[in-house]
Amino acid sequence: MTSTLRPMAVAISLALTIHYAHADDEDPALQTVTVNSARSTLDRDLPNTSASKTQEELRQQQNIFNPEDALRNLPSMSIRKRYSGDRNALVGGRSFSTTQAPRALVYMDGYLLSNFLGRFDAPRWNMIAPEEMTRIDVIYGPFSALYPGNAIGTTIAITTSRPSGFSGSVRIAGQDQNYSQYGDHDHYRNYQASALLADKLASGLWYKLMINHQDATSQPMGYYAVNANAAGAFPSATGSGAATPVSGIVYDTNAFGMRRAIFGANAGAIDNTIQNTGKLTLGYDFSPTISTEALLAWWDNDSKTSNRSFLRDAAGNAVWSGKVSDGVNTFTLPASTFAPYTRDERHALLGLSAKTRNRSGWNASVNASVYRILDDVQRNASTSDPMAANGGAGTAVVRDGSGFESLDASINRAGDTHSLTFGVHADTYTLKQAMRTTIDWRNANGVETQYVGGETRILAIYGQDAWHFAPQWHAVFGLRAESWQASDGVQRITPGATVNYQRRSEQAWSPKLSVAWDADAGTTLRASFGRGTRFGTVAELFQGTAAGSSITINDPNLKPERSTALELSAEQRYTLGSLRASMFQDDIRNTIWSQLNLNVFPIVTNVQNVGRVRTRGLELAGQIDRLGIPGLSAEANIAFSKSTILENDNYLPSVGKNWSRVPRVRSATTLVYAPADTWSLSATYRYSGPQFNEINNTDYNTDVYGGVSRVRQLDARLLLKPAKGTELAIGVDNLNNNRAYQLHPYPGRTLFAEARYAF
Repeated sequence: MTSTLRPMAVAISLALTIHYAHADDEDPALQTVTVNSARSTLDRDLPNTSASKTQEELRQQQNIFNPEDALRNLPSMSIRKRYSGDRNALVGGRSFSTTQAPRALVYMDGYLLSNFLGRFDAPRWNMIAPEEMTRIDVIYGPFSALYPGNAIGTTIAITTSRPSGFSGSVRIAGQDQNYSQYGDHDHYRNYQASALLADKLASGLWYKLMINHQDATSQPMGYYAVNANAAGAFPSATGSGAATPVSGIVYDTNAFGMRRAIFGANAGAIDNTIQNTGKLTLGYDFSPTISTEALLAWWDNDSKTSNRSFLRDAAGNAVWSGKVSDGVNTFTLPASTFAPYTRDERHALLGLSAKTRNRSGWNASVNASVYRILDDVQRNASTSDPMAANGGAGTAVVRDGSGFESLDASINRAGDTHSLTFGVHADTYTLKQAMRTTIDWRNANGVETQYVGGETRILAIYGQDAWHFAPQWHAVFGLRAESWQASDGVQRITPGATVNYQRRSEQAWSPKLSVAWDADAGTTLRASFGRGTRFGTVAELFQGTAAGSSITINDPNLKPERSTALELSAEQRYTLGSLRASMFQDDIRNTIWSQLNLNVFPIVTNVQNVGRVRTRGLELAGQIDRLGIPGLSAEANIAFSKSTILENDNYLPSVGKNWSRVPRVRSATTLVYAPADTWSLSATYRYSGPQFNEINNTDYNTDVYGGVSRVRQLDARLLLKPAKGTELAIGVDNLNNNRAYQLHPYPGRTLFAEARYAF
């Protein structure tokens, strides 16, 4: 009952928005309250539903430690950010889960940040400092011809600051998380500092220098568990010799409703990550209508993990492996149960762009970027923490030289009745991944045991016409043609055979149509249709691996995902606010899915096509600048959706079941009280319903570790502006200390503090 009533509060907030907006319209003495905002970089004739946040809104409403935090309160958004500094903060949307990363495109000032080189490779958020974000825009669905086929889900455009004169800022932020699970309790602290320096010279040259440093430590991300069978009996212990009597084993029930035993935080559960980002952007305005820009960014990460055994012998010493017994059950823990790992990464981004800004006639723009993984080495120990500190055998995974490139070039002409855009897009993703056996796990020198690699390329051309064919009517026609190629796919196992995959190519045509009617000055109705094609990534096609107790089976013959999407939307704009309702359907053939099977050993992940998945939903979003009390404003959104597997010849038990990790209900409600320019207080309540991770929906016990649980979290923020250019903020994320999971645990109650000075 409680979980149902809380999302309903969002709908009530939306109803209040309508009520107060009408009331304010009737009183000419009331004035619109607006917040200064950065100009959107999106297409002005965008046929998609969109949602936006400006820098001012974000600073007033949210505690932002990493850039992806800016997305967490937007409609139909899921962000799988497990902890501050998480390099795998994945995006989920209306019809796709956070493990379907290739359905979300992320751009920074037009430069591609989407990383499709691995199953859990998230967008490269680390190339952005929260301090420099001026605006974030999210668009939904494949309705615009201007964006690649990966936009069948969600496209995120982040705009960073540009100088108009000499300026700069410094920012320091910190977090303290109070986390407890299975009787284990600790505080985990994070720190971040950033600085910006920028200027625009009379010659037309401008520059911006950004540096960012972060030191963050996660709460435990995973726990070693042994599952009982259906009768409640645990597997028999193996090995000779007597079992060590221990205390500390914790028993609970897993996501499948089966009894399990928990022994401690394992698999590099606690991650201490130290990250540094540096970025130099240079621009030059040749004239008021011609400008160019160059960008060079660098990011490095040094990550060290540790584990925590709950087991104690009679003397109180930690027990890390071997045969153990609590007097009720006896278990055998492998030597690698609590093995740590380290990871060192060095990435670079180079970007170039040029554009014209003629007031009439044709304009052109070119945007090119190269993203390179210069160094990426993960070193895995084979023994538990205390012994691993002295070295010993292990493995290493090396991805040096992997990366991606992107090119977008377009011309456009904005006329009185027709706005034309024509363009070309190209991108390439290259994977190079070697696995090695090492004598000393602390270095990566060793014998190569496996190598996987390959390349995908896309070349696309597109055209779009935004036609104002009547005073209150607006239509957008678009067509995108894409040619995809996969090549150089290889798996080499030593000793063993080398598999060279054949070159493949596919083509796709994606038509788009949107018609909008401005019923009056404040009302717009729109119907949109779009098709989009998302091709297999280099990881899905070629990245089959066997590492320890995990096996990934790739599929070089994957069919591309083909989306047919529909949306009906109505937007009402008032003097003091707005309200939008959107009904949507996304019907996808040959969904590409990586299914992780935790119930077998070794753990197996199969990459495969799912015949047909259809999502239908209703999304409501509204905001009001004044709620009766001076300085009080509100915004709210709620989305109801039903995502169903209609066809799946590869796994018939999944037909008719709910799709993975798409909740039935998602909502966020934010209240802001800002009675003066010098301070404000905000609070946000976020809700997401329970979800299934397994496509046969057998993981019904969702609100436990290993499940995809409900999220019910309250955030609060107090912002103070004691002097010009100075901002101080304190806040709490997850104030109610809601325990939530997306297989891994989400953070507990986290205190936040921030100081900023700008000049």
